[in-house]
Amino acid sequence: MHTFTAHDGLIVPQVGFGTYKLNGEHGVEAMINAARIGYSLFDSAVNYENEGAVGRAIRNIVSNKIATREALTVISKLPGRHHGYDSALTCIQESLYRTGLDYLDLYLIHWPNPLENKYVEAWEALIEAQRRGYLKHIGVSNFLTEHLDRLKHDTGVLPSINQIELHPHLPQAEQRAYHQEHGIITQSWSPLARGNYLDQHPVLHTLADKYEATIAQVVLRWHTQLGAMPIPRSSNPERQAQNLDVFGFSLTADEIQSITDLGQPDGRMKGSDPRTHQEF
Repeated sequence: MHTFTAHDGLIVPQVGFGTYKLNGEHGVEAMINAARIGYSLFDSAVNYENEGAVGRAIRNIVSNKIATREALTVISKLPGRHHGYDSALTCIQESLYRTGLDYLDLYLIHWPNPLENKYVEAWEALIEAQRRGYLKHIGVSNFLTEHLDRLKHDTGVLPSINQIELHPHLPQAEQRAYHQEHGIITQSWSPLARGNYLDQHPVLHTLADKYEATIAQVVLRWHTQLGAMPIPRSSNPERQAQNLDVFGFSLTADEIQSITDLGQPDGRMKGSDPRTHQEF
């Protein structure tokens, strides 16, 4: 597996596994199978209500020697209702209790909620949680460059990762450039745009035929060659394997651009603008 490295030394695989809506026994089995296939990074969040399932899957993976705990990267995210400093620390502790893990590899602020204007306070809590050993690394999700600049100005600490909506309809060129300049890993949520109309683009069909790949594989390879880390989600073992098997071909620079050109003026799937979106 190819890897990306952040400014603080965090190393992650170029493709991770999303767990949104993978809950209960079904979710646990999907995650264990993903680990058997070769996934080593599992993305969760307090608001996904599946930290318990993630923790159970991770403990099973380790106890059955599918992978060591040190080889796995487990992520969760802080919801907006816990942006207060003390509340954030308590929430992180509860995430550890729910997962049953001694530490989490990454913890992200889920959204900046700038109208509430507490995201710097939340960031200071994550810094403290990292100091205490609850978290190995800390990051953010859905932060714009202006939010990242403020974190740097107010605390002197930049995130390891910024998880953002990124897919062919929303290629996020300026955001990715900022991340690259500052050593922040770009992580792509909904990297396949949840399948929304991607199969209607002839360019993707042409590339899939050329490389004898699925459209999803072409799009995921586009992510990795942009320098972004996609975290596709699937409970289907065959689809899981396909989503990880994207390194047997390389897109040309022109082909990468042809996919990037599918971007739309506002390609956000739900119109969730981080400048105004409120997530609690």
